[in-house]
Amino acid sequence: MLLTPFREAIDSPPFACYNPIMPYTYLDHEADVGIRAVGATLEEALQEGAKAMLNVMWDIAKIEEREDVFIECEAADIPELFVETLNEILFKQDVEGLALARLKVAEIKKQEGGRYKLKGTAYGEPLDIDRHSVKTEVKAATYSGLLYEEKDGKHTVQCILDV
Repeated sequence: MLLTPFREAIDSPPFACYNPIMPYTYLDHEADVGIRAVGATLEEALQEGAKAMLNVMWDIAKIEEREDVFIECEAADIPELFVETLNEILFKQDVEGLALARLKVAEIKKQEGGRYKLKGTAYGEPLDIDRHSVKTEVKAATYSGLLYEEKDGKHTVQCILDV
């Protein structure tokens, strides 16, 4: 199955509906996993995107929030900031030996020179292979299928995860 062009897909079923209970969806892709997250704010959309990525890796409902790690990254624009945020979460998770379940964005600031900077905290617990069986390993968030859109009071971010 070929990847549906994202611009068309965002306005067509099954992705056109916004579900406040699960404000992220998975996109069809031949080898990798596409994610799309929606939020009332940019911060919320990025948080839901992080949740979507982490839930690809493990059942985030089984992860206790016993530890936290600081997440900080910057990028030239909002779409790039989404990818950089996801990759920073993957990096911190790997280096710290954690199973992360959630991101809380503290702030997103546009700096002098026009670059965007994100600060936040990711929550989880030490990785225990017996408790946190890996569903799918995510190697990286990519720039493929990258999108940021603000429409009808909703912020949407999406990208393809390299699995």
